[in-house]
Amino acid sequence: MRLINIASNSSTWRGLDYYKEKNIVNYKKISDFEYSGIPIGSNKEKYNVFMDMEHPRKSKCNCPHAKDKRIICKHIVALYFTVFPSKVDQFLKEVEEANQQYEEYEKELYRKTIEYINNMSKSELQKALVETLNYAPEWLYERFVRNNVGFQ
Repeated sequence: MRLINIASNSSTWRGLDYYKEKNIVNYKKISDFEYSGIPIGSNKEKYNVFMDMEHPRKSKCNCPHAKDKRIICKHIVALYFTVFPSKVDQFLKEVEEANQQYEEYEKELYRKTIEYINNMSKSELQKALVETLNYAPEWLYERFVRNNVGFQ
């Protein structure tokens, strides 16, 4: 899935939508690693897409976003998923696994933060709070002052 890995997050998800909407009206295999296709864009225009699986940065689309650039646009991603539909489930599974790992990481980080704070002395907590407020966004600093210090 090298091609998907170099596409932007937005292009990947929009390309998946294009695949699901069957916006690739025609494609053909040029070689073992090269494909061409014609997607219908959101403005109903047809584009020409060339996809090189061996050298993904050589892939091209003549849409306004990718024309004359080395960008993997949503149309190239849609062609990829159209040519390799089994990669859709693999991609979604990898996303789900990454999300689960991130949630577990966040839970563990929160647990360790609470443990750390609970082991701090009063003076360490005071110093940390003042330092945090000095770097906090202005709205947060003002909210803390209004709610706890009493100035309006």
